[in-house]
Amino acid sequence: MKRILWTISSVLAALGIAAALLISLNLRGEEPLPATETLQSTPALVQRGEYLARVGNCMACHTTPGGAPFAGGRGIETPFGVVHSSNLTPDRARGIGSWTSAEFWRAMHHGRGKDGRLLYPAFPYPNYTQVTREDSDAIFAYLQSVPAAADANRAHALRFPYNTQAALAVWRALFFTPGTPAAEPTQTAEYNRGAYLVNGLGHCTACHTPRNALGATSDAKAFTGGLIPVQNWYAPALNAAHEAGVKEWRTDDVVALLKTGVAPQGSVLGPMAEVVFRSTQYLSDADARAMAVYLQALPQQDHKAPASVAPPPASAMARGGKVYEQQCAQCHGDRGQGEPGAFPALAGNRAVTLADPTNLVRVVLQGGYLPATAGNPRPHGMPPFQQTLSDEEVAAVTTFVRNSWGNQAPGVGTIEVYRARERRGM
Repeated sequence: MKRILWTISSVLAALGIAAALLISLNLRGEEPLPATETLQSTPALVQRGEYLARVGNCMACHTTPGGAPFAGGRGIETPFGVVHSSNLTPDRARGIGSWTSAEFWRAMHHGRGKDGRLLYPAFPYPNYTQVTREDSDAIFAYLQSVPAAADANRAHALRFPYNTQAALAVWRALFFTPGTPAAEPTQTAEYNRGAYLVNGLGHCTACHTPRNALGATSDAKAFTGGLIPVQNWYAPALNAAHEAGVKEWRTDDVVALLKTGVAPQGSVLGPMAEVVFRSTQYLSDADARAMAVYLQALPQQDHKAPASVAPPPASAMARGGKVYEQQCAQCHGDRGQGEPGAFPALAGNRAVTLADPTNLVRVVLQGGYLPATAGNPRPHGMPPFQQTLSDEEVAAVTTFVRNSWGNQAPGVGTIEVYRARERRGM
């Protein structure tokens, strides 16, 4: 009996120690909140906060199509269920009108809500933790100035155990550490500004870094590319010339891509088109250049020579060539040469030959639309073919494009097209 009681006591003690450690890890770096508001808002602070909110692309997640700006309610699909964005307007009952700037800072920096509950990292606080208190205060001042909306916050729809605070606490203990922006002393002020924007408010690694089975990213794999489960697009590596690296580009061309969505070497589509439309086109020239300088300085992946690719079956190439001639050649050319300023070339296009064909399939299915920007106000677009072409035809034409005019990449199967349709409910 004594042995049993001793065993139970030991287990309880171990659990107590584990719980205390878990609580400690989830409170590290936090300080008591001040009792009253200390921030003095000014028009200049609000204006700065509006700019920073655009840099962070806050509206994209916190606004539903046709809904009030920042009123929340947008469902963000994750492998663990759906997280709904919250109301950020100054409504006191349902928004953040009763919050203080310190509580907002705690959410940004520590991922903890006004009521003390841990927030889900679909809100990218693992990146926003790098944002300075001054910038957080400016964003808060701006959000307090937008029209209030009484939209109720929608409950998340996450599966057990991911819907529990305990599971979230374990995740944070394993994968989240509050941080502060640290300038590289050997780098220029421009580089450090770019690093701050890319890694903090810009949260570029949230998409362009692979995630593990629990949805966490790793600094060791930052910018190496990853599938975006929320939207089922592949975010290509930003540190690899054969994917989306820009190290060899002219800096002005990188700036043009960020601000207009178009550069001589390529253009943006899919989720990145929304980022440019809602966010990066509004960057100041200095900030856009700083981001470009930082992205060009990323340590590059070693690019191994691709393994030889077996030629696709002649039947698939013949069928794909026929579809291409009927549906694609008028814009992209008989030789995949495209039309400068209007339609992109497919020959030698690294977006076409990515090892993961997801993006190419998605463009064929749902169309490709450049963002309308001040520098490119009336962009050309590509119509969707999801109702026109069968899965077999989509597989054939993408296989054809990936293996013509000097392109070489694995063929695309109907199962990959089916998965692309399935994840979007097509």
